[in-house]
Amino acid sequence: MDQNELKKAVAAAAAEYVKERLHEGMVLGVGTGSTANAFIECLAPFKDQIRATVASSEETHRRLRALGLEVLDLNSVNEVAIYVDGADEANEQLHLIKGGGGALTREKIIAAVAREFVCIADQSKYVQVLGRFPLPVEVIPMARSHVARQIVRLGGDPVYREGFVTDNGNHILDIHGLEIRDAVSLEAQLNQMTGLVTNGLFAARPADLLILGTSEGIRNYKA
Repeated sequence: MDQNELKKAVAAAAAEYVKERLHEGMVLGVGTGSTANAFIECLAPFKDQIRATVASSEETHRRLRALGLEVLDLNSVNEVAIYVDGADEANEQLHLIKGGGGALTREKIIAAVAREFVCIADQSKYVQVLGRFPLPVEVIPMARSHVARQIVRLGGDPVYREGFVTDNGNHILDIHGLEIRDAVSLEAQLNQMTGLVTNGLFAARPADLLILGTSEGIRNYKA
């Protein structure tokens, strides 16, 4: 199977996983990106059984509404039962790099609220060491250069994502050249930088389940 077919396969597997765990009043969190979009399409056959959703981006919000699903503001929700989202990289500890689509801050907030975080990805995203994919960080616009200088001191090469503004009105720096051996420590270190809103490491709160599409079929990895 090619990459697109693998994305559809993991999306279908995740939809089945959610369907088996649906209960009255359950709120489903949905991420952003091509794999998450495939997951949204797989919800169509049982959308009437889903009470409500929360979305990690304006684009996901539009897609869920187009499907006829109710989308709630996260502030009105006590708990997200399951959050399903893709990743740009994942390792065996289920630490992730996310944010290639620029929605990392809202994704991280929903992951923090979710009782269960399910990551869906194709085999190209599974790595031994994180960092081959440039690590995104969201920054307050006026702090972009300041944060970039701090990142250089850490050994990273920050590149401004020109022409892109997040749903929160902020900018993205993509950090190249990192070999991330201690994702929890680096996540905390980046979060201490003044003007940096969020970084794309999901290690302090990793995925609970990784549904990985491979040429040999679907594989599940649990934290």
